[in-house]
Amino acid sequence: MKFQWSLLFGLIFAVIIALFAVYNVDAVPVNYVFGTAEWPLILVILGSALLGALLSGTVAIYRSFVLSRKVKHLEKDLEKKEASIHALQNEIAVHQENVQVVDESITIEKDNPII
Repeated sequence: MKFQWSLLFGLIFAVIIALFAVYNVDAVPVNYVFGTAEWPLILVILGSALLGALLSGTVAIYRSFVLSRKVKHLEKDLEKKEASIHALQNEIAVHQENVQVVDESITIEKDNPII
């Protein structure tokens, strides 16, 4: 549902930018570092919006990629630690069985002392 609301707000924002750009069709000078050019304001507005969207999308994709790599690394670490815990639990169970056997043999020796 969150994605649908984000998409809806994005579309509404795009329509507002498009309407704003359509009402501003006059030619304006665009100053570059190396010169100046005359561009229709509609292209300047749409180009700026497109570049902003591309930049923010690129940052979002990069962040998502970094986070997915981190999640995979943490999942592998979790699997190793769960395997270690399982091995330790098995070792504890074996030791508890050994203690029970020793306790049983001690109680048997107490009940039947060797004369």
